[in-house]
Amino acid sequence: MGCCGGRCTLIFLCTFQLMVALERQVFDFLGYQWAPILANFFHIIIVILGLFGTIQYRPRYIVVYAVWTALWVAWNVFIICFYLDVGGLSKESDLLTFNISAHHSWWSEHGPGCVRKEMPAASVRGPDSQAYISVMGCLLEYQYIEVLHSAFQILVALLGFVYACYVVSAFTEEEDSFDFIGGFDPFPLYHVNEKPSHVLLKPTYLST
Repeated sequence: MGCCGGRCTLIFLCTFQLMVALERQVFDFLGYQWAPILANFFHIIIVILGLFGTIQYRPRYIVVYAVWTALWVAWNVFIICFYLDVGGLSKESDLLTFNISAHHSWWSEHGPGCVRKEMPAASVRGPDSQAYISVMGCLLEYQYIEVLHSAFQILVALLGFVYACYVVSAFTEEEDSFDFIGGFDPFPLYHVNEKPSHVLLKPTYLST
């Protein structure tokens, strides 16, 4: 079909986007980031829906995927602003954990080159006391790792949005052209009038 190139590219993008989303979901689970966990879950569902729609030639599913990719871009822009402390946001807040816990990004303690040390609290330690965790030697601060994650998600989502629009347009054009030649018309454009030909036979009288 005419849109095979765009369709195959969209299938590849959806598959790759699914793998990247699963990778991000794992690290958000490790950091107990509940808001990103929910967003990633819906993202995975919609990407699977878009992949199914692309394989099965379902333009409506691809439209849903395209709309979601626009929302996904907006969400990742918010994540970037959150970790860069833009617009009154603060990466030290518990916004992404719904203020349920004081957990932060998993990369804050396990980034590349980070050395994690637990130091006892200065006060008397009780059963509910927590040790002070010191992290040193990180080659890249955790907020920049999260920003790079989100920027990569935006790039893939924008590519998916462009190809989704292209594939939907190609599907629509093919359906319209198929309708034009009578593909979905129960009555063809050209009717063959098949009328029985009546031959008038006059009786012949044989004279003897």
